[in-house]
Amino acid sequence: RVLREAEELGDIARAAGRPLSGEMRMSVIPTIAPFLLPRFLPKLRADYPDLKLYLREEPSGPACEGLHNGRTDCVLLALPFSCGEVATAELFDDPLHIAFPEGERAPAEVPVDSIDETRLLLLEDGHCLKDHALAACNRPELRAEAVMFGTSLHTVVQMVDNGLGITILPQMALDAGILDHTGIVSRPLAAAEAVRGIALVWRRASPREADFRLLADVLVAAR
Repeated sequence: RVLREAEELGDIARAAGRPLSGEMRMSVIPTIAPFLLPRFLPKLRADYPDLKLYLREEPSGPACEGLHNGRTDCVLLALPFSCGEVATAELFDDPLHIAFPEGERAPAEVPVDSIDETRLLLLEDGHCLKDHALAACNRPELRAEAVMFGTSLHTVVQMVDNGLGITILPQMALDAGILDHTGIVSRPLAAAEAVRGIALVWRRASPREADFRLLADVLVAAR
């Protein structure tokens, strides 16, 4: 970590007078990366061509560990999640939706108490979206024997499309077309807890806070 902080100071010195330039390492969780990065990266390259942004896709736990040990400079993740003592830029809310096979009847907004948790397909342990989904259903205690778990949202969607159950998806995945060419429909969840917060976090002592806040602005503009 000490070495990385020295490198950060060197980056700042080399980039004096040029915001968001030099090298930066960012971890992104898997339930954000494939949906937001295709819109974010072209805009970032256009606005800040002198920045070399190196990306690492990993779950929230390892990403926060890498942040604190200096392996990465900032993390794009979903809240609520405890990442320790960090500085946080809250970017935007990402509502959660229930997704189910076409042909099943459902109201315009689905009450969480109407969800059959025995049909619920979620991501495996280590993905915070699983915890957000269970919290939205008011079932944070639900254990593996009651649900089936997938390794990625795309895998879970294929399971739903083949009639194996239902799942909960974030709005950004829907906006990115994750349900295109499937027989799946989605409805918003009727619950105040049915939302995750997208945020950028970094070490509180980092000398690059101004750069991270500029990066946060680009992420919001690209949503």
